[in-house]
Amino acid sequence: MSYVVLQVVLKEKFLGTGSGNLTELEGAINRQAALGYRLHTITTSSSGSKGFAGGDRIQATMVFEKLP
Repeated sequence: MSYVVLQVVLKEKFLGTGSGNLTELEGAINRQAALGYRLHTITTSSSGSKGFAGGDRIQATMVFEKLP
């Protein structure tokens, strides 16, 4: 089996709730799918606030496995 590991940092919107860059996460998943990989595992960890105007950061680590 062949695997790929990627990390994407999700930035919380300053105003409101939710992530400001979910399209980046979606893009990473779709790019790997186009190469014949499927998402096997995803884990997240919070890295806290990065300054006055910035919201929390969540690091998503994804493991993709090559489809047969």
